[in-house]
Amino acid sequence: MLKVVNPATEEVIRELEEDTRDTLRDKAAAARAAQPAWAARPVAERVECARRFGELLAAERDTLAATLTSEMGKPLAQSRNELNAMAARIDFFVRQTEGAIADEVVLSEAGMEERIAWEPLGVVANVSAWNYPWFVGSNVFLPALLTGNAVLYKPSEFATLTGLAIADLLYRAGVPREAFATVVGGGPVGKALLEEEIDGVFFTGSYATGRAIAETVAGRLIRVQLELGGKDPAYVCDDVDVAAAAAAAAEGAFYNAGQSCCAVERVYVHRRIAEEFTAAFVDAVRGYTVGDPMDEGTYIGPLARRPQLDVLQDQVNDATAHGAKLLLGGKPRQGTGWFYEPTVLAGVTHEMKVMREESFGPVIGIMEVEDDDEAVWLMNDTEYGLTAAVYTPDRTRAERVLRQVNAGTVYWNCCDRVSPRLPWTGRRHSGIGSTLGIVGIRAFVQPKAYHLNPSCG
Repeated sequence: MLKVVNPATEEVIRELEEDTRDTLRDKAAAARAAQPAWAARPVAERVECARRFGELLAAERDTLAATLTSEMGKPLAQSRNELNAMAARIDFFVRQTEGAIADEVVLSEAGMEERIAWEPLGVVANVSAWNYPWFVGSNVFLPALLTGNAVLYKPSEFATLTGLAIADLLYRAGVPREAFATVVGGGPVGKALLEEEIDGVFFTGSYATGRAIAETVAGRLIRVQLELGGKDPAYVCDDVDVAAAAAAAAEGAFYNAGQSCCAVERVYVHRRIAEEFTAAFVDAVRGYTVGDPMDEGTYIGPLARRPQLDVLQDQVNDATAHGAKLLLGGKPRQGTGWFYEPTVLAGVTHEMKVMREESFGPVIGIMEVEDDDEAVWLMNDTEYGLTAAVYTPDRTRAERVLRQVNAGTVYWNCCDRVSPRLPWTGRRHSGIGSTLGIVGIRAFVQPKAYHLNPSCG
């Protein structure tokens, strides 16, 4: 049985039957049988299902937000924000999918026609994440379904109730149950899912798990896409409005308790403003309310996973042992729930874990730099390459820095932002492949080249 635990109260909310090899086999076989008929439907019919899915989501937003908050601890206001933002994502896929996969004639001359057609992969496994289950899941299952694939959807064991709610909305919107099957369980169930006959696997999670998935299916030569972690830097130049930059960087670091692959995880600040910036940053973080995620005033809730408390404590202990200065926080909050105090460290270096290993929690290190060149070097001194941000009023300066940073997404005077119109992609240990944008739609189709000659020869 899978126990769904409220991380704020440590109470078991619900117990669910986990899938077995037999149930997985049945779901995979049903998906394989149902996929051709689903793909044969006109794109407009599949698009209409997605549109109805969005309408149902909007109508039931408050209930869905409460479910998400109860099982993974995201403050209620932030859960509603995630659901509200789904409208733009659904609208993008609804508007763009048909054109993205339309046949394209690339040559028509001397009686010969050359045409590119796009066909679905078939049956894809979507192993999703818990921190933004609506965003992360829909990046995969919506374009997969819209392009004619069947989906075996495994929500994270820390957001399973939300996963089941997603499935319910899709069924009511008109998606056949066999074309979208929910898989319930933890890591062993996810591993067993990979043994089924699938044509692609799309995973969001840690580098270690993503690498293991890639190694497991490598010999089968199926489509593999991995959206993994990050150690995302922000560089604050010496010409900024210090208070505004500090508030923006702090929000990027601590929103959703820092449990975001694109959260700011390390801050570099020009030495000329370092003292002023650090003081303003600490003041901003000190103003965040930590507490019951069901409370409308809460900004930072509990961590979704109990073991992460130990990871964060190890990073803080390592930093202070090597000379970092603890300015705020630095330990789990006493009492019930998996809360970690918002923590700010100064005087950090790249010899410390907090500046090299993914934190995925409300802990940040601030490091002084001499100039832009040093900032670029340090921003690239990582195994990851998901996002990077620069704060300066000078666009030319910002773009000069960002061109040198090896990351899939870069920001000027913003951070921790995702757009459905732009591809979401990582470098190095941050993953392979892209979701979102036209590129993200075409991740679920494969080209077929037509050479059409009406002459008999």
